[in-house]
Amino acid sequence: MPWKGEKDPYKIWLSEIILQQTRVEQGLAYYERFIEAFPTIQHLAKAPEKKVFKLWEGLGYYTRCRNLIATAQKVVHDYKGKFPSTYDEIKELKGIGPYTAAAISSFAFNEPKAVVDGNVQRVIARYFGISTPIDTTSGKKMYQELATALLDTEQPGIYNQAIMDFGAVICKPQNPLCTVCPQQSDCEAFKHNLIKQLPVKEKSLAKKERWFYYFVIHYQNKLYIRQRTEKDIWQDLHEFVLHEASSPVQEIFQELPFLKKLFGKQSYSVTHISKVYHQQLTHQLIHGQFVTVTALKPVTALKDFIQVDKKQLKKYAFPRLINTFLEEKSSLAQLF
Repeated sequence: MPWKGEKDPYKIWLSEIILQQTRVEQGLAYYERFIEAFPTIQHLAKAPEKKVFKLWEGLGYYTRCRNLIATAQKVVHDYKGKFPSTYDEIKELKGIGPYTAAAISSFAFNEPKAVVDGNVQRVIARYFGISTPIDTTSGKKMYQELATALLDTEQPGIYNQAIMDFGAVICKPQNPLCTVCPQQSDCEAFKHNLIKQLPVKEKSLAKKERWFYYFVIHYQNKLYIRQRTEKDIWQDLHEFVLHEASSPVQEIFQELPFLKKLFGKQSYSVTHISKVYHQQLTHQLIHGQFVTVTALKPVTALKDFIQVDKKQLKKYAFPRLINTFLEEKSSLAQLF
């Protein structure tokens, strides 16, 4: 990976933010595109937000992107473009927690701070046979203290990278390579056949289902879209006219009260109804369906929306659910 052995704190920070909640295989392409578009933190700080969000599109968890922009601007304005070099200063930056601060400070500045991510927790839990849940206050404290005690203070960056890689390559969550593991003889989990039981997690996120009905309303060859501003999923991304239902819609869409209220006395016609799409988020399952509607007059109720030509849609950042719909040839063909 291009960030392995990297000493530039900007590139380390960028890779760590991208890899939060993202698989390495997916994150690599995004990292390379970001570095190409914004080779320095100054380039990122000066970039239009719209461009940054478009590059981020598909990574999810868009709070990360907002924090990325805010931190880049702060480093440029408050630190004259030079990334802060100590753990405590780095941790004060937006979107950077203890793990990321430790990674940047140890990899870039050789500060003796132990990095504790899921890989490290798993290695420690299995090696020492710890059943304390990793997601409790006492558990987090215990794992941090153990990781700090184990840290090679002379080579913290190399050690941190090594134990993280060990967890990712050997001590994997599923099917760990115990038969070739050099720590096998000392591993408590291996000795007592507890590999599958460790580490322990106390909490599991409650998942909820949501039903999104998007009305792709067009008038004179232009579509109505808006930017999501609410403190909810997909904040700052764009969408069509949304009706969120508490359960699957059973009514005929042409007669849906939401549409009737939206159009009032204006005439409209439903010309296409898509299949149901699904997007699984960490704590939510989104069901989405797209209903193409032709308006005969401007829809006056859509005051917060803008009208764009369908060719312009590529300029705007949309959630993956909407992009999946738009990427199907049959979908665009049905829009007009």
